[in-house]
Amino acid sequence: MSRDDDLVATTESGPVRGRVRSQESGARSIAFLGVPFAAAPVGELSFAAPQPAEAWTQVRDALHPGATPLRRRVDGTRIPEPAVPGDQTLNVNVFTPDVAGSAPVLVWIHGGGFVSGSPSSPWYDGRAFNRDGVVTVSVSYRLGCEGFGAVGSEAGPGPQVSNLGVLDQLAALQWVRRNIAAFGGDPRRVTIAGQSAGATGVLGLLSMPEAQSLFARAIAISPTLVDISLDVARERTRRVAEEGGVAPTVEGLRGLGPDRLLAAQDAIERGAKGLKVLRGALAGRIWGPVVDGEVVERGALAALRDGVGATKPLLIGAARDEVGTLADRLPEWTNRLPVSWLMRAVVKDSAARQGYLRANRRLVPEGGSILLAKFVTDAVFRRVVPAVADARIASEGAGTWVYGFGWRSPRNGWAHHCLDVPFWFDCLDDPAVTALAGQRPRQELADAMHGAAVSFIRGEDPAWPRWSEEARETRVFGANEIVEDHEGYYDGAMPLVAGLDESD
Repeated sequence: MSRDDDLVATTESGPVRGRVRSQESGARSIAFLGVPFAAAPVGELSFAAPQPAEAWTQVRDALHPGATPLRRRVDGTRIPEPAVPGDQTLNVNVFTPDVAGSAPVLVWIHGGGFVSGSPSSPWYDGRAFNRDGVVTVSVSYRLGCEGFGAVGSEAGPGPQVSNLGVLDQLAALQWVRRNIAAFGGDPRRVTIAGQSAGATGVLGLLSMPEAQSLFARAIAISPTLVDISLDVARERTRRVAEEGGVAPTVEGLRGLGPDRLLAAQDAIERGAKGLKVLRGALAGRIWGPVVDGEVVERGALAALRDGVGATKPLLIGAARDEVGTLADRLPEWTNRLPVSWLMRAVVKDSAARQGYLRANRRLVPEGGSILLAKFVTDAVFRRVVPAVADARIASEGAGTWVYGFGWRSPRNGWAHHCLDVPFWFDCLDDPAVTALAGQRPRQELADAMHGAAVSFIRGEDPAWPRWSEEARETRVFGANEIVEDHEGYYDGAMPLVAGLDESD
């Protein structure tokens, strides 16, 4: 096979040309960027389920990132998230060591709170996974109101459209199943993975019966549980339409166009100050998967408890201080007030409040801002991990392995949200990593975390015991490269686990 032949892969829609990149290790990575997995969601296809991409016959260049559902640059995000203009926003980036062969596959779902994020972040470049024999695919999906609104029709009161972002993720996985062999990947060995909102999407797919044939394993990095009720999604969609001056229907919202829709969406997502920051963080996502009884039949946790996804091995975990930096943004007076009063302001249930204070009493002397930031971290992220792991115990299925990320950045002293992503992808040389992890982030930590991910994607069990009723063990990736913390890592969040149910 010639070098030129190496650059071309033939998909069901037509041939695409990628670019060969050489690495210092001598390994090769071929990047195919912006390959459509569905038709452009514009015109009559906006606010509609994804449709097949239009076919082509000539070799199509896949040398530059495709258009993104993210319509603008997002300031202040920790992960570089390029916004690429254009209509063909439903596309994938494929990174492969060779278009021949049958390598395991990682499908990456980006985060961003269901309103931002980009599949084309340089942190999601799969070159390190390619070096280690893994094909990597990053996927796009519609965001915000278009991706997760519940939109009615002129014809009646019921929802005509909901969960388009979920349907996009399903369509991307179906595309991978049908096409990944052309890029040297094995469709029977697909691992879905994501971080933050992407990890929430992973748990949604793991708990969705229709998705089970599309992947073999799952990795959830800092997941939340977002099961928005249909009524809430309808009301938020109505408010966006009202802001835009149109009817809350498919026809009305299509008429807004992307820019006006985004402006209307922004208007209902105003920021807050003081303790309102806490309440906003605890209120959860504005947009996300909707329990509509059709695309998403019920909450993820309830489905997992009933054994959906039990045959899929799961690697799941969270950072020690997911929103620890919140403590640096809270007003100074939070440290002068009694922590019991502050907790009463954000936790109405007395038993939950007292239980949490008992489990985290060592933090009380550190002040209200530290304790409140820890509470938000636990309530939004960390309690999800043991809740999901416990939900899967009864199924006696393929197993759940729990990890924690405890390495604190020298930039701010926190093991915070997104800091772990470049370690998983082993991309510490990216310039944007310095802003989060300092001048010399620990390569041996990246070796350990990336190596654990590669082994799991290849089909191996992690090198620590699975989560069980007898031994709730956690592998903590931290300051000493790897620290085994037997059962204690998530203890502080355990009093909040009971508050998670299928209605959350």
